[in-house]
Amino acid sequence: MATNPPDTASEPGEHVDAVVVGAGLAGLYMLYRLRQLGLAVRAIEAGDDVGGTWYWNRYPGARCDVESMHYSYSFSPELEQEWNWSERYPAQPELLRYIRHVADRFDLRRHVRFGTRVLAVHHDERTRVWRVRTDHGQPVTARFCVLATGCLSVAKAPEIPGIDSFAGPVYHTARWPHDGVDFTGLRVGLVGTGSSGVQSIPVIARQAAELTVFQRTPAYSMPAWNRPLTDAERDRLKAGYRMFRQQQRESGFGVPSPHPPATRSALQVGAEERNRTYQQRWEFGSVTALMSAFTDLAVDEHANDTAAEFVRSKIRQIVRDPVVAEDLCPRYPFGTKRPCLDTDYYATYNRDNVRLVNLRRTPLVAVTARGVRTSSQEYGCDAIVLATGFDAMTGALTAIDIRGRSGRSLREKWAAGPRAYLGLATSGFPNLFMITGPGSPSALSNMIVSIEQHVEWIADCIRWLRERGLSTIEATRSAEDDWVAHVAAVASGTLYPRTDSWYLGANVPGKARVFMPYAGGVGAYRRICDGVAADGYRGFTLTP
Repeated sequence: MATNPPDTASEPGEHVDAVVVGAGLAGLYMLYRLRQLGLAVRAIEAGDDVGGTWYWNRYPGARCDVESMHYSYSFSPELEQEWNWSERYPAQPELLRYIRHVADRFDLRRHVRFGTRVLAVHHDERTRVWRVRTDHGQPVTARFCVLATGCLSVAKAPEIPGIDSFAGPVYHTARWPHDGVDFTGLRVGLVGTGSSGVQSIPVIARQAAELTVFQRTPAYSMPAWNRPLTDAERDRLKAGYRMFRQQQRESGFGVPSPHPPATRSALQVGAEERNRTYQQRWEFGSVTALMSAFTDLAVDEHANDTAAEFVRSKIRQIVRDPVVAEDLCPRYPFGTKRPCLDTDYYATYNRDNVRLVNLRRTPLVAVTARGVRTSSQEYGCDAIVLATGFDAMTGALTAIDIRGRSGRSLREKWAAGPRAYLGLATSGFPNLFMITGPGSPSALSNMIVSIEQHVEWIADCIRWLRERGLSTIEATRSAEDDWVAHVAAVASGTLYPRTDSWYLGANVPGKARVFMPYAGGVGAYRRICDGVAADGYRGFTLTP
């Protein structure tokens, strides 16, 4: 039976067993699992509906880069069988319909407080509860607090002088108007060529009179070869879903490869065989296919450069203007920023109404009332699109005033970089859990596979505590230090830290440069977490 936390019944507000911050894919599944335990739960969501990432990111061309039948919940065989995905890679509207269907099918909406932003989460040491304050309405107190705030949910403000002086509309891809934008006949300036830029540029180019793309760092992008799914394809995967889901959980990225496992270095084979292998992976269309073609692409710079040069050769083949083609060629190790999947991205630069401005050659100086000015000229714009990304991994957590023991803030604790045990908990903050937090595979994986693993671990932990009459669980400082060191050591054995990326927080001025995801793989990480739980939650302090 659900019970009120002690010593809170007389206080104003809502009293529950657990509060979940966020109602995206992570928050909804956490809500479902905690309700299955019989707990009283309240989820708090800033948006007016469920969906999280897929509620907010509605920019033109927004699409998942993991296949639809792989990027879906596995907890309900009935849900798996009844939902029919229409495309290989799902677009934002279909993803949002799916998430809404899940919320309705499992009657989750009535437990969510929508249109409410969490401002503060403070721990009360006397009563051992978390007090959650929002921008309106009564506070919520709970024994357990789960932060399902997402890795890519806080838009990064652009460091562009004069942006407020622009006379026309300015749109950020992460906060796109829900009724859409019509660019017909307009001169559009777009800043940023990460994933949201790569996806939106071809769509906007087909509508706008002119599109000027301002690029500082080019992205590696591969064709998605997206298409409608056939009934036979859907039926085949549905028939083998149980085995496939297990393969997802045991894989490196949460995406089982249809290709044979790599057994050789890229440098052990001849150029002809190597390029034939890369071509097969290119034609398959996947963010992980090329990176997994050989054993050493993530760890050996010379091996990696063979894959990087293969992609650069494709760019030169597609883009007719050789200067533009070279400007679009990345010069950092392939895969050290998440590769993009696209539809006609590079070919878009062959259009007469599209031009690329290389900000490495002519830096952006300021936005004026009339457009964007670089060191060489001013480009007139009627509208500006900012595809400048996110304060990734930690931004949504440090945006909230989270305070643990002795009133210490998470923001202060993480000033030199995030510190968490397993990416699930952080010392000094009892009964506070993070879903896909820093120090877990999260952004280096199929996110929904990592979400489900975390949600299930947290739910099992809370059940285990309740069965034993335990009040709190808290990561120890030593376990946290050891895990942070392990995450750094694993990353240092790869090429990832050599590139300035949002994995390192390098896109946010003043943010500590720490490689935040766990690079050891989804399957290996799951085994570690399972071992911690099997060992009576090793590395945690448990309080009666």
